[in-house]
Amino acid sequence: MLSLTDLPSPETHTSKKHKPHDSFSLKPNSLNSVLHQPTHHPRTCLLIAILSLQVILLFTLRSLPFSRHHFSPPYAAVSVPIAAESGGRESDQCCSGRVFVYELPEFFNREILRSCDNLNPWSSRCDALSNQGFGQPATALSGLVPEILVPAWYWTDQFVTEVVFHNRILNHKCRVAEPESATAFYIPFYAGLAVGKYLWSNTSTAKDRDRHCEAMLTWLGDQPFYRRSNGWDHFISMGRITWDFRRSKDDDWGSSCIYLPGMRNVTRLLIERNPWDYFDVGVPYPTGFHPRSDSDVAQWQSFVRGRNRSKLFSFAGATRGAIRNDFRGLLLSHCRNESDACRVVDCAGSRCSNGTSAILEGFLDSEFCLQPRGDSFTRRSIFDCMVAGSIPVFFWKRTAYFQYEWFLPGEPDSYSVYIDRNAVKNGTSVRGVLEKYSKNEVSKMREKVIEYIPKFLYAKPHEGLETVKDAFDIAIDGVFRRFKEQEEWGYKWK
Repeated sequence: MLSLTDLPSPETHTSKKHKPHDSFSLKPNSLNSVLHQPTHHPRTCLLIAILSLQVILLFTLRSLPFSRHHFSPPYAAVSVPIAAESGGRESDQCCSGRVFVYELPEFFNREILRSCDNLNPWSSRCDALSNQGFGQPATALSGLVPEILVPAWYWTDQFVTEVVFHNRILNHKCRVAEPESATAFYIPFYAGLAVGKYLWSNTSTAKDRDRHCEAMLTWLGDQPFYRRSNGWDHFISMGRITWDFRRSKDDDWGSSCIYLPGMRNVTRLLIERNPWDYFDVGVPYPTGFHPRSDSDVAQWQSFVRGRNRSKLFSFAGATRGAIRNDFRGLLLSHCRNESDACRVVDCAGSRCSNGTSAILEGFLDSEFCLQPRGDSFTRRSIFDCMVAGSIPVFFWKRTAYFQYEWFLPGEPDSYSVYIDRNAVKNGTSVRGVLEKYSKNEVSKMREKVIEYIPKFLYAKPHEGLETVKDAFDIAIDGVFRRFKEQEEWGYKWK
């Protein structure tokens, strides 16, 4: 659930020895003794003049009405950090932009969380949405990962970025209280959770799947800052793949949220984007590792760098029996036939839902990990693999190269291997391709993967890590940069 307590206060805490009124103090007797000195000496006159000006200045400053901005976040009367309006270190940190978070009616977020028992037809989603969206603490990892890092691991669901982003942005250092000073506007609508309730229901209608999004856009259309920009400086996190929101006909899959007129100019952060839609931005799927500090990140990077990997490659997944010529089934068969070099984690059914220790162990023990497309072009396993320091092997360029440009290296060959799926279907050996890479080449690719690990993580602290930027930080920086470029280029339509 959303965090409602333990948020830091926006007020500055000053120690007693640094109180403003202690930094300059004059006792009446001291002042009288100076004022009653003979005034004919030039130095005496100068000293009296300086002291008089300081006294006047002191009383003038103490009489000025200094004010602080206070406002309540959407769900509780608690204080949150507010960006400085001008000047100071906080202002320098927010030179890229400032964000205003809309206070949507609870129908669009909190009520959805409260109905976690009924968000899909099979089981409760309450455990998956607990701990600010991170899910339940991970079990069975003792002995597999460093003991000091076990508390940073959770069984995190792949469809919770809406909740994670909302909790983080409420505490962003550049969040502002007044929309007039914002350069970006965040819409905390849980579009993925809202539509997920109806995706597998035999009785749901197109109207059911569109109800929340249509209502949200109606509310948004009444907001003056949305009308001012036609949505160009607004953004939203949608916790499912883009295709779940692109229904073109009533009988098709998903909602039509992205196709509704009010969404046209809104930047959308999705775990899988449409590569040909400018307003879709791909962000990493959540993994199970949520570091608590910079130290957690550094220790994990050191751990995976020094890991002894006994297998050349691995595959975690399941066949799709209903799909003709299922490519994942082909890889699974290939991996089993090369059991001395490949480790299989069979994820038939729901055995790998939200990650398991077997998946993590498989990736930690392998040099490479096979990453075919999932039910769509991307899959969470891509990031589980790289967080474990394993080198991904792709068979579709749309699986990663056209998806996560803010988060992955610009040179695909520097961190990954691409093998055309048709070549594999025609007999090319995956093992044969991977064995051609020298130890030095593998080491360089692994080091690039490890370097980028922080960009795939969603940190545990509400305010983020100390100096390391995680996936959330990079996404928000990217949004600020995008909105600034839009203003500079001047190509926006109405």
